Amino acid sequence: VQLQASGGGLVQAGGSLRLSCAVSGRTFSTYGWFRQAPGKEREFVAAIIWSRNNTAYADSVKGRFTISRDNAKNTVYLQMNRLKPDDTALYYCAADSGGRYVPRTFSSQYEYWGQGTLVTVSS
Repeated sequence: VQLQASGGGLVQAGGSLRLSCAVSGRTFSTYGWFRQAPGKEREFVAAIIWSRNNTAYADSVKGRFTISRDNAKNTVYLQMNRLKPDDTALYYCAADSGGRYVPRTFSSQYEYWGQGTLVTVSS
């Protein structure tokens, strides 16, 4: 099983980025995006139930970020709009076999993790 995150970069405040998480090896029930800023703990960003398309978002990103999935490509996306300097962090994608009905929002609930992709938002 491998989760490959990509799409990070440097963007000005107000700009947009789309992160991708390509999953190989199998399909999972739930996928999530988390982020960790320097000196801070990892925090939940967004999650999606693969089969039902149910989603959940952190309050700090609600209305600006959208999580989605492409069944054919076995890829999960995080569209990030109206980015703020506070969004600067290393972003991780995660996957787990549980959580078939309610998106999982705690990092401890996820078994598989990809490497991080860095998002830097300049003011």
